[in-house]
Amino acid sequence: MSRSTSLLQQMTIFMTVVTGGGCATMYYLMQKNFAKSEYYRQALEQLNSNSTAMASLGAPPLKIHNIHLSDRHNRIDHSSAQLKIPVTGSKTGGYLYTTSTRDSLTNSRWHLQQVVLKLRKGDTVEIFNNTQSEE
Repeated sequence: MSRSTSLLQQMTIFMTVVTGGGCATMYYLMQKNFAKSEYYRQALEQLNSNSTAMASLGAPPLKIHNIHLSDRHNRIDHSSAQLKIPVTGSKTGGYLYTTSTRDSLTNSRWHLQQVVLKLRKGDTVEIFNNTQSEE
């Protein structure tokens, strides 16, 4: 009886390790896909080129953290993308809120609509706003 209990324990440990490893791999691959996406890269380029936002963070160095996959601000479909990207500098940190759109019929390139940095201390830095120019 103890041999079968020991075997069952070993199987349980093995399955736990395999399942945990699979979940960790999926999480890593999803984060990597976000980092490769056009709407993600465009928003970070806007942040890097905005001297006011970079000075507010105390960057460089700028550290970009993983997106919280369960956050309700992170929504992506075929024609729109909204992200909340955690960023930190040497002074403080905050979230980079981005909105991008594209024509779902032509499957064209992504176009940034808005990029806003909200710092931990409550300040907001508008980095890019394409929605004001549209009439």
